[in-house]
Amino acid sequence: MSVGTSRAPGGRDARRAPASRRGDLAELGIDPDELPDGLVVADEYGQVICFNAAAARITAVPAAEALGRRLEQALPLEDLEGRRWWQLTDPYGGLAIRVRQPERNLLLPQGREVLVSARFVRAYPTGPVRRVVVSLRDTEARRRTERSHAELIATVAHELRSPLTSVKGFTATLLAKWERFTDDQKRLMLETVDADADRVTRLIAELLDISRIDSGRLEVRRQPVDMGAAVGRHIQAYVAAGQPADRFLLRIEQPLPALWADPDKIDQVLSNLIENAVRHGEGTVTIDVTPAVAPREGEEEQNTATSVTVSDEGPGIPEESMNRVFTRFWRGSKRGGTGLGLYIVKGIVEAHGGTITVGRARGGGAEFRFTLPVGTPAHLL
Repeated sequence: MSVGTSRAPGGRDARRAPASRRGDLAELGIDPDELPDGLVVADEYGQVICFNAAAARITAVPAAEALGRRLEQALPLEDLEGRRWWQLTDPYGGLAIRVRQPERNLLLPQGREVLVSARFVRAYPTGPVRRVVVSLRDTEARRRTERSHAELIATVAHELRSPLTSVKGFTATLLAKWERFTDDQKRLMLETVDADADRVTRLIAELLDISRIDSGRLEVRRQPVDMGAAVGRHIQAYVAAGQPADRFLLRIEQPLPALWADPDKIDQVLSNLIENAVRHGEGTVTIDVTPAVAPREGEEEQNTATSVTVSDEGPGIPEESMNRVFTRFWRGSKRGGTGLGLYIVKGIVEAHGGTITVGRARGGGAEFRFTLPVGTPAHLL
């Protein structure tokens, strides 16, 4: 463990901090090398007395070289404008009322970004600094989040451009040359505008859902839901739109438990899963609605949940893609879509306290199965 007495460069022993001042983590049974973030601690003289394994990994400086050195030498940070960070902050000689440095992006000598926050430990308010505790974090996780946001913006811009261009083109043409078109031509253009407007509305709804899921603000308004009837309505809509009735097989195992869920959001889940099976699958689309055990540990009562399985007879999902199905922007094929639907489906199911899985159906196609606990009526929450 990289903490305690060390030897400074040149063979000179570094000053050892008393145990009461070191706040020795070993006495608490904590090994600094087990911490996920970089930890650097300097004593009241500005000498490094702790430099854990994560700090060595992030800075590429061996702990043996850092221990015993001055803090500004062991950790030569600069801000994004190239200024020496420790000279700017002056933790030992600066304002006596400061106790912390909020997290911010700083640069290591190699130009690598690192997230740094610090705590200035004082013997008493406005007293001298006894210890400077620095936390280091790699920026890779934040960069992944930023890339995800950038991808979302790019996807939204791409998906919005096409329908809005169509809407603008048709409306401008109608306004400029209304008298030149027949009634059938006008109806066709207006129907296209209406369909594109619906497409934009759906995309905006998806974005709002993602925002609520990511922030944990997705509201679930529970009401009694007849899952078999809900699935039946979706099948009837597809048949009315031209799909052959024998393309669908609905099997309901009775008795089903009384399910309390958000009917609009359950319709959204069913619509997405059945649409995927129809568009990307082949053969018969089979929907099984069965009672199940709630996906909560320690539940003794049986049949306290409802399970829905949607499967098809198409090529299925490659094994190597199974773990990415519910992530943003995953597309099973190149046949359009934003790649956000299954991410939203997973968020809705989990907001109900349920689970969803993907696998391979007996016929070789894709199989999605989600299970919802019976839930609690909204007026009792």
